[in-house]
Amino acid sequence: MIPKIQKILYATDLTPNSAYAFRYALDFATQNDAKIIILHVFESISTAVRAHLEFSLNGAQRKKIFNQRSAYTLDRIKRRLSRFSDKELMDASNAEKRIESIDVCEGFAADAILEKAAESKCDVIVMGTHGKGLVAHTFLGSVAKRVLRRSRIPIFIIPLPEGETDITVHDE
Repeated sequence: MIPKIQKILYATDLTPNSAYAFRYALDFATQNDAKIIILHVFESISTAVRAHLEFSLNGAQRKKIFNQRSAYTLDRIKRRLSRFSDKELMDASNAEKRIESIDVCEGFAADAILEKAAESKCDVIVMGTHGKGLVAHTFLGSVAKRVLRRSRIPIFIIPLPEGETDITVHDE
């Protein structure tokens, strides 16, 4: 028997077409009466940059910068969710009632996605991947590939179309 989908992790990179993959996450959630956890991961900075920051800024300053960056990103996600609801849904509360949490963290994207899925006891992961020309037909994006190789739960990898889609969401 296939397990019931109760919780979906939607990983977003905040590209304009990422709303395209969110449409799938929301549809799966609606069909299964499930909750969605939205996750955005800031890639970890290189060792050289980290050393420079540690030399230039104290711990409180680094934490303040990360908190400002996280707050800005969280606000962007909420604005996009609102615009998506206005543009796509007749009942805007449908998307909002499906969202359990919106999380922003720093780390290696694939590791953070898998850790969040396990920690939150998600049943599936939904994420988009970008085609990079001819190679796209053979290879997935590096983050999607790493998540797919290591995940112990089903993953829906949604190819994001090039250019504008009818649900592309931009920042204002």
